[in-house]
Amino acid sequence: MLGLFGKRKATQVLGLDISSTTVKLLELSYTGGRYRVESYAVSSLPQDAVIEKSVNDVEGVSNAIRSVVAQSRTRLKNVAAAVAGSSVITKLIDMPQGLSEDDMEIQLTLEADQYIPYPLEEVAIDFEIQGPSPDRDNQVEVLLAACRRETIESRVEAIEGSELSPKIMDVEAYAMERAFSLVRNQLDLDEDSTVAIVDIGATMTTLSVLNNGQTIYTREQLFGGKQLTDEIMRRYGLPLEEAGLAKKQGGLPDDYEPEVLEPFKEAVVQQVARSLQFFFSSSQYNDVDHIILAGGVSSMEGLEELVRDKLGTPTSVANPFAQMSISSSVNAVALASDAPAMMIACGLALRSFD
Repeated sequence: MLGLFGKRKATQVLGLDISSTTVKLLELSYTGGRYRVESYAVSSLPQDAVIEKSVNDVEGVSNAIRSVVAQSRTRLKNVAAAVAGSSVITKLIDMPQGLSEDDMEIQLTLEADQYIPYPLEEVAIDFEIQGPSPDRDNQVEVLLAACRRETIESRVEAIEGSELSPKIMDVEAYAMERAFSLVRNQLDLDEDSTVAIVDIGATMTTLSVLNNGQTIYTREQLFGGKQLTDEIMRRYGLPLEEAGLAKKQGGLPDDYEPEVLEPFKEAVVQQVARSLQFFFSSSQYNDVDHIILAGGVSSMEGLEELVRDKLGTPTSVANPFAQMSISSSVNAVALASDAPAMMIACGLALRSFD
């Protein structure tokens, strides 16, 4: 069974991010203390192939994966993919120190029904030792993760259908955390800074709050760039594909910016503020040191400044590739444009170097 952390010795893997509207693929290498982008590609998914992070049309997703493999010209076959944090139950538990991984697995399987509200035959379970327990001597703290098998298996089926081999199934929040380690190097942040990453995709906005580089909070909300596309369709009577192209390439009537685009940007700022408010009300925090915008919507012109000005918090747009070298076969301009949306794919590709 493919685990949720994919504990196995490092193997070169492609980062494959299956979101609600696109498939993103990334291949990294590492030489001389520096990462290099070897290949990358993005391909659109058929409408409703993935609904709220669940694969609904396996064949449609397989075809999109085939498309990114062909575009990227990668030769790698092994893949690291991820499931959404909302589909994973995690629990920190203490266990006796000195147990072998096999013994720990047996004990966790016997005790898992205390922590997981599904029948055990319906879930995939994995665990990772976090270190000594802060509360109890001779115990270690273990992160237990469980996800419904069907959630993992539909992704596995789509990957295998494209003739690739799924080696690692990660959790999106942990992939984001790994990619953040690259972004943090570019910012003047203290080790113990509290950073909010707001990943604004097509249909979903995910807030991850990290302290000391580790995820302490994550929350998903139904909101994304599709709302802007829908408004363009409604107002200008365009079909979906044309509205999506017009949004990216321009050519819309003069009233588009003041009456459609600006109100959408304001709605994004409100969404960011609301997401942070949920975090503050459920934790001892009442502030974050930095906001990082990720996802396709975040590269929208002027959005970074708007968030910074309205919320009064230093804000940046994520670019995990800023300090990487780039293969001559990669379109550097396209990569720079897609960079904020590539955070999860990047975090997954980094699994090659664990």
